[in-house]
Amino acid sequence: MTDSHTIQKEEQTPQSKGNEKKRMLSGIQPSGDLHLGNYLGAIKNWADRAEEYECYYFMADMHTITVRQEPAELRRRSLHQLAQYIACGLDPEKNVLFLQSHVPAHAQLSWVLNCYTMFGELSRMTQFKDKSSKYKDNINAGLFTYPVLMAADILLYQPDYVPVGDDQKQHVELTRDIAQRFNSIYGEVFTVPEPFISKSGARIYGLSSPTDKMSKSDPGGCVFIMDEPDVIMKKFKRAVTDSDTDNPVRYDRENKPGVANLMNIYSTLTGKSYEEIEQEFAGKGYGVFKPAVAETVIDTLKPVREEAERLMKDKEYLNRVYKDGAERAAYVANKTLRKVYKKVGFYQI
Repeated sequence: MTDSHTIQKEEQTPQSKGNEKKRMLSGIQPSGDLHLGNYLGAIKNWADRAEEYECYYFMADMHTITVRQEPAELRRRSLHQLAQYIACGLDPEKNVLFLQSHVPAHAQLSWVLNCYTMFGELSRMTQFKDKSSKYKDNINAGLFTYPVLMAADILLYQPDYVPVGDDQKQHVELTRDIAQRFNSIYGEVFTVPEPFISKSGARIYGLSSPTDKMSKSDPGGCVFIMDEPDVIMKKFKRAVTDSDTDNPVRYDRENKPGVANLMNIYSTLTGKSYEEIEQEFAGKGYGVFKPAVAETVIDTLKPVREEAERLMKDKEYLNRVYKDGAERAAYVANKTLRKVYKKVGFYQI
């Protein structure tokens, strides 16, 4: 998440960044194509931040293997997700884009931080409980300790902010606890990051299950960035609403979650308020409203999909982006790792 100015920045301590840009880091697992929830909730806003922040964004491929993956498919997704990131507006010249496994310091720092993380802290992680119940035949150690790897992902780059959804705040809080614990023993080694919850990001729910966050695990209710227009239209026409015929298009999250979700999507893409949307579709049923939302989504995603398809055909370019991103990320990460190794007493040549 940084650009060519990294070298100047890295000569400073975490607490003396001066007047330079604040630093931000985030990542998404390449466990499937990006979807509308990823785009509206996070990535759409990431592209605008490069002017204000020094930004690192990575594909968290090491996190994906807590669940069994098809190796060839994981490699494909890792490359295609980069293409989709760039197509969404993340300029590799202004942001550091890299693959987590290309920077060994992530795993190296993770082991050290494991030794400064309490068993009780990890056992309280909500996502571990959720995934343990979902993958009962594969409750592996990585599933238990992956919040420590996440802490290493973050602390390596000394970021000021970590963009997260509400469901990830617990992991950032654990990261802060680990950083403060380490700093209390060894001095100001890590910047203690703040969770950055964007006010402009939208929380998008599944079209077939509007009380649950949009997820790749529900393909029928999930709109993918790479979906063709006719597929998107079908998904929206099948979107769950309700049987209200008197005043169907009105925002009521508690009693009309499906309609509220569609209004949220439409509002986010058009900039219209809920009141304006209610007026626009007053006296009209879902047969008019749902296709209108679909058309707006189609128009928004079409240039993104077409650019991603073009980039996917240029593997040489994507490899160059990954190579450059890994080099720039490793410069920052290795500096932090060397400092940590020295603090804990590892002998260095």
